[in-house]
Amino acid sequence: MLIQIIGGGLAGCEAAWQAANDGAQVVLYEMKPLRFSPALQSDRLAELVCSNSLRGAGMNNAVGCLKEELRRCRTLFMEAADATAVPAGGALAVDREAFSAYLTEKIATHPNIELRREEIVRIPEEGTVIVASGPLTSEALSRDIARLTGAEHLYFYDAIAPIIEADSIDLSRAWRASRYGKGGDDYINCPLSKEEYFAFVEALKQADKVPARDFEKMIHFEGCMPIEEMAQRGDLTLAFGPMKPVGLPDPRTGREPFAVVQLRQDDRHATLYNMVGFQTKLTYPEQRRIFRTIGGLEQARFARLGSVHRNTFINAPTCLERTLQLKTAPRIFFAGQISGVEGYVESAAMGFLAGLFAPRWVRGEPIPLPPGETALGALLAHLADSNPEEFQPMNVNYGLFPPLEGRKMKRADRRLAMAERALQSLSTWWDSISSRQPA
Repeated sequence: MLIQIIGGGLAGCEAAWQAANDGAQVVLYEMKPLRFSPALQSDRLAELVCSNSLRGAGMNNAVGCLKEELRRCRTLFMEAADATAVPAGGALAVDREAFSAYLTEKIATHPNIELRREEIVRIPEEGTVIVASGPLTSEALSRDIARLTGAEHLYFYDAIAPIIEADSIDLSRAWRASRYGKGGDDYINCPLSKEEYFAFVEALKQADKVPARDFEKMIHFEGCMPIEEMAQRGDLTLAFGPMKPVGLPDPRTGREPFAVVQLRQDDRHATLYNMVGFQTKLTYPEQRRIFRTIGGLEQARFARLGSVHRNTFINAPTCLERTLQLKTAPRIFFAGQISGVEGYVESAAMGFLAGLFAPRWVRGEPIPLPPGETALGALLAHLADSNPEEFQPMNVNYGLFPPLEGRKMKRADRRLAMAERALQSLSTWWDSISSRQPA
């Protein structure tokens, strides 16, 4: 049983490790050092480039729950992270060079893994393949992926708007309605007076922004223009654009406000709401500060903050089965950020699942999907069940989990209860499929 894996990042390495430990012969292709993508410098595998922090370690954060799930599933990613961890308060941080060296040594010495240092420009025509080429997939391979998925389903730039936890929105100021009353109460509308609006615009103009790296220089398309760029075009640009109040009278006054920010439901459980048209390159602290000046968002909690950056990913709800297999060619699996998740931990998680699923598919066995209550299951649900017309990569967060039934709980208690439920579900699932032992 041969499985070919394209990309030696976190997802590719984890997929290779899982598949090899399940008895597959794995060929892992990594183009470094023959060719480097713009963000990479080392010839080692699984290079971390953006930050040495793997984010929160506590169960109050969904990524902490995801890491614990990956730890209990004995992933190489968490083995390496725990072995190379450095003090970071409540976060899991690693020595980046030691982390990469640890993973490289493990992959290079595994008897079932052949590491080939060459660039793949076309997906192999035969056999089982896991594509884990990452957010900076080369131009040549991107063209071939576009051929397989349909060019309209492959994206090269993220224009991401913030997402807000629903129970942090103040509905004594905001209200539910669709423009002109069409479509029911599908949106939450946050009003701004004339004075509030112009103060908001001025804050956008003066705010700190994230500078684009050289390989992220881009011409902004009109459909994904950052709001701070729109504000620079004129003080009323936003009021006639994404913040226009037309057809949205405030039920408390019967009049349209000077401007309005619309929030659209972002998940099937109605626990998350997207700020419509608010893609931005403001720094995270500035986003929190400025967006909390909007009526109804004074106490907003952000499940995801906005960004505009280089990122190659496919439209997973359109292209992928829940098993991470390409709908039009099930021998091809996708893993990592190119599959439609965001973040190092999430990428490793998708690599883990692809490496778990692929050998079983080759043997004709049922593919063991993780329960929906787990962080792993929640990420798969995001890829499979999101609206394909509005799909964007997402970090794991508790808004993606099925809600808890029963009495209301404080936010912190609810999150801990979700984590406890997730780990209980994971234990049953993992025990049922983990008879094999890692090599």
